Amino acid sequence: MRPRFGGQPLIDAYGDFGFRLGEQRFEGSIIVTPHGLYPLPAAEIGEVTPGSLQSVTECAGEIDFLLIGCGPSFGRLPPASADFLRSLRITPDLMDTGAACRTYNVLRAEDRRVAAVLIAVA
Repeated sequence: MRPRFGGQPLIDAYGDFGFRLGEQRFEGSIIVTPHGLYPLPAAEIGEVTPGSLQSVTECAGEIDFLLIGCGPSFGRLPPASADFLRSLRITPDLMDTGAACRTYNVLRAEDRRVAAVLIAVA
């Protein structure tokens, strides 16, 4: 999967089933890593699979935080996805998508090594 653009811009806005980063609008759920922004084929946290998290494997040694925005409220990763991240020695921080976006921006502003898996919200 090729990233939509390189680097890690701040999240300018979220909602209406998409995100705005670097003044560009992206529809649907996304993954943001140090390598770029990737589409996430999941409308809810229960649809996140190990296969959909492959872009996270490319940066596993380059991040200290993986934020997971679960949608409008807190949720749980499917067991196979949680096991997959554990196998990479990644412990995700799960929260609602709004909190994940805000936390991501704070960590990026502090120049921290962060990636985010974000489920789009209305």
